[in-house]
Parts: sequence; structure tokens; C-alpha cells
Amino acid sequence: MSFRSAPATVRGSIAPIVTPFREDGAVDHESLRNLVRWQLAAGSHGISLGGSTGEPSSQTVAERAEAIRTVAAEIGGRVPFLPGTGSTKIDETLELTAAADEAGADIALVITPYYARPTQEALYQWYATVAQEFPHLPIVAYNVPSRTSVEIAPETVARLFRRYDNFVGIKETTKDFEHFSRVMHACGPELLMWSGIELLCLPLLSLGGIGFISALANIAPAAVAEMYEAAEAGDLDRARELHYALHPLVDLLFVETNPAPAKWLLAERGLIASGHVRQPLIPLTDAGKDQARALLANSADLLTPAHIEEGATA
Repeated sequence: MSFRSAPATVRGSIAPIVTPFREDGAVDHESLRNLVRWQLAAGSHGISLGGSTGEPSSQTVAERAEAIRTVAAEIGGRVPFLPGTGSTKIDETLELTAAADEAGADIALVITPYYARPTQEALYQWYATVAQEFPHLPIVAYNVPSRTSVEIAPETVARLFRRYDNFVGIKETTKDFEHFSRVMHACGPELLMWSGIELLCLPLLSLGGIGFISALANIAPAAVAEMYEAAEAGDLDRARELHYALHPLVDLLFVETNPAPAKWLLAERGLIASGHVRQPLIPLTDAGKDQARALLANSADLLTPAHIEEGATA
């Protein structure tokens, strides 16, 4: 658990992988293991599971916990593992965080409670409860107001960061780039921040961010990892080249609700057995497939090959 004891080392492209389902709707653990192997071979710097791309709200606590155990076992400590353990209920959040803790996760990614629209004081108490329950486990807030209808304020993040040693950072998934800056300003450069917005991944690094947890890594993990590595090496021309070249693939991910387009493409390429998504989502429609294929026409070369060996150059 070396990453757990040094969360600031959890840098780069952390791939928030989809949760594959079989056509009958059951979680497909073999496809899940295959995705982890592929991500590691492609050079992703870490793995996440159970964020929005992983369809957590359509799964039971037991399903999510078992998927966390599957991924943790497949990673085997080779790269950091940051599972999403949040729910709209505190008892489920604590149960999932305990499962992640026992599985050896390095960081627990806890989403702001969705639907209820809690106040800032309520959000503080929510995260304080998790941090107090697991004082040895780094906790990272997951701010995604487009999904939850609530945004954790910079002052609330700073209050938690000052009070709890194990509240170490935030995944920012908001298009309000000013919010990124205000959170960092309120907390200082020691706060760990990752971007969850694809087209803000590269810009965040200039503000002191340490990486990204981008859905784009589901289909182009090697290119996303290279973008980070180029930026860190000071090769901003190459980093910007990749940033702009990846635009069509970003658009592909959102031709319909994420993760339906990503799952369709992963299934088409044989990386998962099925593109099934659970209701209330539906699989990519024919119109969506047409849009996706058009976007692939000039960007398919940025897709990571479906068959690569770990240790090879992707």
C-alpha cells in the first residue's frame, strides 16, 4: 500500500474504467479484469472504478464492493487504485469505503451526495464522517455538480483539508475553471487535484493539478497518458498537439449519455463482451453510432490498440 501512505505520488492519467455488464445485465468480471490488464499495458498511471462512467447508481452495494475487489486483485499494487465509494446514503458510503479499504485501495473517491442537495455545512459533516471513520485511508472529494445538483464550495474543501489529515484532495468535474483556481487558492498547493473534465485536463496542470481522471482514458489510454507525460517533461508543444487531436474522441464520448458511447466502442473493439448499460440509460442508438463513426473517421489513429502486451509501447 505504498501509494496509500504517499497520496501525492498518485499522479498522471488515472483511468476511470467502465463497469462491463453481460447482455443479461450481470456484472462481467472477466471483461473487467481484461480492461485493467489493457489499461496497465497502455501505460495508464492508475485505475479508478465507480465514478460516473462506472454506472454506480445502477448497481447494488454488493455488486460495487465485489467489482472493487476484482479490480484491486487484478492491479495487485502495480499502480494506484482509486475506487469511487460514495452513495446518496451515508451507511452505503461507509460500507463501500470499508470494502475498498479492506481490498487495499490507495484512495477512496467520495462523490458529493446526489439528489438531496445538502448545504455546505451538511457536506462538511458528510466528509467529516467518512474521514473520521477511516483515519488511515486518504479521502478525495468528487465534485460533479452536473450529476449531483450540488457543488462543494472552495471554503468547504479548505475547511476539511485543514481539519483532517486524511482528506487530501478533490476530483473536479465542473466546467467552471474558475472553481478549480478558487479551490486551489483556498487550500494551497499541498491540496491534490485531478480534473474530470476532458478538455480541462491539460490546463489544470498549469494551476498545480497533479493529473486527470478522464473518461477519455477508457478508449485512448496511451494518448491521454502521453499528454500528461509530455506536459510534465516540459514538451508543451506535444502536449497541446495531443490535447487538440483528441477533441473528436472527447466529442464521441458524449454523443449520448456517458458511458453508452464508450461501452459501444469498447465492445466493437472486443475489449468487453457487451456494450450493455443499465436503465435508466440505454445502449447507443443507431443515430449515436453514426455520429461516433463520423468522429472516428479522422481520429481512430489515437485509439489505443486493442491488443497490446504489458511493458510494450502502446
